[in-house]
Amino acid sequence: MLRLYNTLTRTKERFAPREPGTVRFFTCGPSIYQPPHLGNYRTFLYEDVLHRYLQYLGYRVERVLPFTDVEDKAFAEAEHLGVSLRGLTDRVAARFHDESRVLRIHPPTYNPRSSTTVDEAVRIIQVLLEKGSAYRDGRDIYFDPMKYRDFGRLARIDLSRWPKHRRRFRQDTYPGVRWNYGDFILWCGEEGGNAPVWETPLGRGRPSWNVQDPAMVLPFLGPTIDIHAGGIDNLARHHDYVLAIMESVTGKPYARFWLHGGHLLIGGKKMSKSRGNIMYPATLLSEGYTPEQIRFYLILGHYRERKNLVPAKVKEAAGRLYRVQQMAASLESDHPRRASLRGAPPLIRSLEQGFRERMDDDLDVEGAWVHLEGALGDLAGMAGDGRLGKGEADRATAALRRIDSILQVIYPATGSSH
Repeated sequence: MLRLYNTLTRTKERFAPREPGTVRFFTCGPSIYQPPHLGNYRTFLYEDVLHRYLQYLGYRVERVLPFTDVEDKAFAEAEHLGVSLRGLTDRVAARFHDESRVLRIHPPTYNPRSSTTVDEAVRIIQVLLEKGSAYRDGRDIYFDPMKYRDFGRLARIDLSRWPKHRRRFRQDTYPGVRWNYGDFILWCGEEGGNAPVWETPLGRGRPSWNVQDPAMVLPFLGPTIDIHAGGIDNLARHHDYVLAIMESVTGKPYARFWLHGGHLLIGGKKMSKSRGNIMYPATLLSEGYTPEQIRFYLILGHYRERKNLVPAKVKEAAGRLYRVQQMAASLESDHPRRASLRGAPPLIRSLEQGFRERMDDDLDVEGAWVHLEGALGDLAGMAGDGRLGKGEADRATAALRRIDSILQVIYPATGSSH
């Protein structure tokens, strides 16, 4: 039985969707003002492994992966480059789609943009104003977190530090992971300049980043979902904001499970666009690594742990993958077969069973891979000296292909790999 670490409760819990057979799943997508780097893709890939594993377990997955294209940083980048906001974001979105295909990331069910869900954001803000959870300050509209019971329970913020006087935070995002103790922006009124604005019942302006995810959840997944996943960065400020907005608007529980992936480090420091210490998939491709090797390196280990990008470790991971690929190929070779050993069928069963046991433990890809290396090594040894019958070899290959429907690294990509 699949157990996932739930940030909301700080425990591993048995996973079961609210609607039997269907998982509603929201995964934080890229801000498409700059191309995603390898640190971003590590997050997208653990989410992809979870998506594929849920399908492997027999669930129908309805997943939203949004594009953020209305935010301060996007406006600044477009102005810096001297291009239109749409021209900038379309180019980055196309690159993301191309790299996702290369890295064999399963396409989401829905891929909305924040610029296409402004009407929903306006509706949400109107409801919050009517309920008294939000208020106007000039042209802007803010959310008062103290109007939401248990605010900050996701990140475990210390409400004793909440200021007695009202403080407001107007920017979409702030550097670092510190908490902003005060009210957060929902609607940015028109200020002039090159930032796009919409003419709405709220006035001329745009929705803030904080309300954009709720506006992309409600139309596609409804008020209540099973999993909300993202990177650990989003635990400070953003996800507690989303939780407060969603439950204040609908009056219903939002997400039962919250998952957060660890940072990808480079030189021992978090990889980030603001630091300038970023590396892209194209960098590793130019060094001769295959898409499968890059994907394998990024999913290996545990998704909640930090991972330091070290060239020697990338090379080591590529070697581990190559050995398993060779063993998998040996099961399909045409070398002579003799009568199979009595121990082959249990070993074949354990190949998939052991893999699944480890994946059921909060997606322990590293443990699952170690088990796979051992069991497959034994089977490949039998195949190599003719002690594995064709039927057993075919069953082992079928099991391995089912496993690779999740990992997407052992066999070459096909038109149906997604």
